[in-house]
Order: sequence, then C-alpha cells, then structure tokens
Amino acid sequence: MTACTIDPERNPIADHFRGAMRHLVGAVSVMTAGRGDTVSGMTVSSVSSLALDPPSLIVSINRAASSWSLLREHGVFGINILNSEQIDVAERFSGKSGLKGAERFAGASWVRRPSGVLLLAGALAAIECEVEHIVERHSHAIVIGRVRHLALSPQEGALAYWHGDYVAIDREEDMVRLAEVSLPAGHVRRIGPISRFIRLEG
Repeated sequence: MTACTIDPERNPIADHFRGAMRHLVGAVSVMTAGRGDTVSGMTVSSVSSLALDPPSLIVSINRAASSWSLLREHGVFGINILNSEQIDVAERFSGKSGLKGAERFAGASWVRRPSGVLLLAGALAAIECEVEHIVERHSHAIVIGRVRHLALSPQEGALAYWHGDYVAIDREEDMVRLAEVSLPAGHVRRIGPISRFIRLEG
C-alpha cells in the first residue's frame, strides 16, 4: 500500500485522496433545481439515503455550481436516479459539453411538479425533495432533503460511475453471470468484468 504525507508547501494527499475516491462505485443521478425558465441541474454520484422515517436523503453539491444558488433560493430540488440507457442525460448535465441551465434539459422528457421541480421521465427513481437542512463545509454543501414525492420506473438496468467510466449494470444479466461462475468452496476461478463498461471519449 502506498502511503503519503502532507507537505505544507504542496498538498499531495489531495491527489491520492482523489484517486482513492475513484474506487467508490456510485449510482449516477441528476439533481435538478429552479423554476420556470430559470432551471439548472448537475450530474452527481453523491446521493445516499438518510432515513426512512421520515423518508429523507443526502446529496453533496459543489457551491460553485449554478444549481446551488437555485436550490438555496427555492428550497426544493429533484433527484433523478438514471437507468443504464440514460448516459446521454448524464453527459449533458456533467458540464463537459458546455451546455448550461435550461439547455441541459433538451432531448429528454421531464415532468414539472407543482413546486416547479423537474423530474426525469423514465428514471429508475425520480424524487422531489424539500430542503430540510444544509451543512456548508469547504467547497461543498451537504444537503438533507425530505422526500415529498417519488415515481419509480419498471426499468432494472442501472447506471454507475467508477474510475471515470460509466458502468451499465443489468440485474438479470449479472445475476446469470454470477450463477455461471459460482463454484464449490475451495475452488477459485478468474472471471472477467461482470458488467459491460462504457467509456465515453472527449
């Protein structure tokens, strides 16, 4: 294992930390905020559940993002957990294409809630949240959202992010593959990737 120490003049631990966090496999979601024509959103992999009673979740947001001011202003936001076929949506909201604000919503179907929150049609789960609490630390903010509405899709293929790549996960296909390589105790067999990897250029 490679160890690193903090240099007061230069902070190499940040690079090592970034590399360490790339080992975390995260579900890909799009967070949306704003109302009317003033809307924006961003691709995030930092969504996690907080509690069932009341239903609530956590998302970490860079405070330099355009969505941040809209979330604070309106106090509501959407979390759209993407399915394996919505890579184009993830890319548009990642900011890599240069699209901003309402431009990012083109090319997909959205449902506008009475609060103004836009939820993605066909997402594995589309969740409307009310901001319950915000903790600002360093460059980011931890936002606790109380779930006010959600819609589920029958789709089972999920989209994950790992080591800079989008990874499509198909529950049925992957369960079959796992069953095929299951061996009695004491036997070891090397297998290839369970899921198909999709690398996007640019």
